[in-house]
Amino acid sequence: MSLNINILQKILLAAVIWGSFADRLLANGFGLPDQDAFATGRGEAFVATADNPSAIYYNPAGISQLNGDNLRGGFYGIYYNPSYSPPAGAVNGGNIYHSSYNLAAIPQLFYTHTFTNTILTAGLGVYAPFGGNIDWPQNSDLTTAGTQGKLTYLSISPVVGLKLAPGLSIGGGVNVNDVKMEFEQGLVYPSSARNINFYHFSGSGWSVGYNLGALWKPIDQISLGLTFRSAATVDLGGHAEFEESSAGVGDSTLPAQMDMTFPIVAVFGVSYRPTPKWNLEFDANYTDWASFGTETINQNGNFTLIASQNVPVTFDWQASWMYELGVTRYFSKGWHVSAGYAFNQNSVPDTYYTPLAADLDRHFFSIGIGRDSKWFDCDLAYQFGYGPSRTVTGSNPSTPLGGAAAPPNVADGKYRFISNALILTLGIHF
Repeated sequence: MSLNINILQKILLAAVIWGSFADRLLANGFGLPDQDAFATGRGEAFVATADNPSAIYYNPAGISQLNGDNLRGGFYGIYYNPSYSPPAGAVNGGNIYHSSYNLAAIPQLFYTHTFTNTILTAGLGVYAPFGGNIDWPQNSDLTTAGTQGKLTYLSISPVVGLKLAPGLSIGGGVNVNDVKMEFEQGLVYPSSARNINFYHFSGSGWSVGYNLGALWKPIDQISLGLTFRSAATVDLGGHAEFEESSAGVGDSTLPAQMDMTFPIVAVFGVSYRPTPKWNLEFDANYTDWASFGTETINQNGNFTLIASQNVPVTFDWQASWMYELGVTRYFSKGWHVSAGYAFNQNSVPDTYYTPLAADLDRHFFSIGIGRDSKWFDCDLAYQFGYGPSRTVTGSNPSTPLGGAAAPPNVADGKYRFISNALILTLGIHF
């Protein structure tokens, strides 16, 4: 009935170490749904299966399917190559530019304990549901639209799952989020001199949200899953830095603050298992990126050449869907293979398109292999992603700080995307 305190202390220590590591390893992109190799091998179609400790992220109701103590963790490693081509007639029209950040690794760690002779399972997860790191060349025509962006978003999530009846479970918990964000844009266009004509914001803070889940198996062949993660508003406190050498303004720093509301996420899935050897699932994932509207950088004082103490940042993003389809074939001796496909809609309209997100429709194809045994399990998945080219027109600057020479369509051009990723997850039962 009681959890060994020494085990709990070790898990919490591992979570802290894992979280510290995650704080140093950033991914390109923004949403990071890849939290487990088995799920990724199935195209992230896992909310209605949710039968390992990563259910803490995918659907907390699923941890009620587990027994004893389970520890599962791994790394998602990705090579990511966004590219940009300025439109014909631009200063560098016809050239192709790439972000200088291409490699990243993101860790995950999940632990569950089922209390004997009860309906209760408890769990703790440490993972990064959002993240990003992008750096465009200073001479890419994107100077006054945005040249650098970095986001670290770490969630520590204690959850509980309750088995209300055979085939029916619910779950939920709290998400405590450590968030760090920074971005930079040039102030003179065109420019090849970074560090002397720029505006840079950096802030960090904590937020709290929650996640809920339900899992229902009306018959042996069908399982329905539903999960909901709340919005979470973070107060990003830090500083803003400014320098424009062409106007004789040296490097200056002011205290600054900005609020950001990260979106709600709702996922519904259906798993069909015609025999115990097959599991097919389809999920629909809704993310309300409209929570990124118009935010304000509140500065404690004015920079020379910036008329307002408060600097508006306009996103005007829109909600989007991700559709996920996966299949797993189970073999003898615990072996299984999976395949999956996911389509992710873009969320950033042309009007205030930002190259710091470089968003476009994306397709992901994945395969995975793994084995479960009495004491250990292991999964490995490969994922290939690409985005058909997106041509942006009529864009406006998200943060209107560029010099008078900046073109009106600051982020116009053609954007492309390609990625290759491996995710390895190991588990132990004790």
